[in-house]
Amino acid sequence: MGLLLLTLFIVGFCMVAKRLSSTILTAPMVFIAFGFLFSKTGLLPHEDAKASLHLVAEIALIVLLFLDAAQIDLTALRARHAWPQRMLMVGLPLSILLGSLAAWPFLEAWPIFAVILVAAILAPTDAALGQAVVTNPVVPERTRRALTVESGLNDGLALPIVLLFASLTAQEMGQEDRNWLLFSAQQLLLGPLVGIAIGLTGGAALIAAQNHKLTSDIYEGIAAIALAGAAYLGADAVGGNGFIAAFVGGLCFGNILKGRCKFVYEFTESEGQILTWSAFFLLGLALVPQAIEHLTSQTLGVILVSLFLVRPLAIWISLIGSDAAPVTRLFFGWFGPRGLATALFALLVVPTIDHDFAEPVLFLAVNAVWISALLHGVTAMPAAKLYAARIRAQGDCPETEAITGSAKPLITHHSS
Repeated sequence: MGLLLLTLFIVGFCMVAKRLSSTILTAPMVFIAFGFLFSKTGLLPHEDAKASLHLVAEIALIVLLFLDAAQIDLTALRARHAWPQRMLMVGLPLSILLGSLAAWPFLEAWPIFAVILVAAILAPTDAALGQAVVTNPVVPERTRRALTVESGLNDGLALPIVLLFASLTAQEMGQEDRNWLLFSAQQLLLGPLVGIAIGLTGGAALIAAQNHKLTSDIYEGIAAIALAGAAYLGADAVGGNGFIAAFVGGLCFGNILKGRCKFVYEFTESEGQILTWSAFFLLGLALVPQAIEHLTSQTLGVILVSLFLVRPLAIWISLIGSDAAPVTRLFFGWFGPRGLATALFALLVVPTIDHDFAEPVLFLAVNAVWISALLHGVTAMPAAKLYAARIRAQGDCPETEAITGSAKPLITHHSS
């Protein structure tokens, strides 16, 4: 009965989705809220919901890491010294460093590695929570593209740091007697190696099949999903991290194909939405009720400082010396919503650390997601309009320039 109601709710949401897109209500807000309200009915047992969340979360993370990475043109990203490069290479590490320092006063009884782990889990952003920004044509294209590229890459870049400090936290608490340095090296080196091998081989094979007219768009899409799964399973088989392998595999796959696989761009806008919405629903159903019960003044302080101070400051510093206007730096700093990656990373690492800290880490992450979904969802539309008006008023700002000429876009698009 529970799954039946979810499918009917998705149908109903799709019937009014275009109208809702012009309001402050976003899909993550709606599905988290529906999941939370549904939890009060008891129609879907809590344990079943939690098991389903783990399954859907892992599948979503594998597929979205692979496909998000496959959309990024690394050559253009390196050559143009774009805003996303600064936000990723400088802003992301700064967010973790500043986040650790800011969280320490609130979590002073926690081990230091656990505090850094929390900061790393809170660092990735999710453009899905700010769709009114990244899809709004009134916002300059360069700004929207920068946010999309950053969101597509920062979860994959943050994941190795999350895994490292999860291992260090477990080691500090005596949960692991293995050599953490060797374990981390295996996870962080074997995963990328498997990802490179599968991404390059899969991309080359797909190009050959296309050149000989042996395949079509439908089958190419199936192949892309299978490659994501192969990267994950292959890395796991040799002791590497499957999620990192999926991310690196996607980067290699996409940069060989250069836009020749339409499925990579279409999945996240269609079938991928069902996967994402289901994950948000299950999050609201299985974890948000418990997380709210465990929301304390300390954990709320960590979340609010992360949203209102840590990311804005890190992004501001990362863009010093660039052509980003002050209003653009502030805009980037605020629109870094915490979404599925934050929740999924927490779910991924909590089984490896001490129970006394596992649940607090998980509940802090889940509370950060629903609070961010609410705050960023409500502010996305009005802030986008206000920002666009300020940029237009400035007239000759770089933000108003179209990305044309010989420069290659950071996100490669398949010509239709």
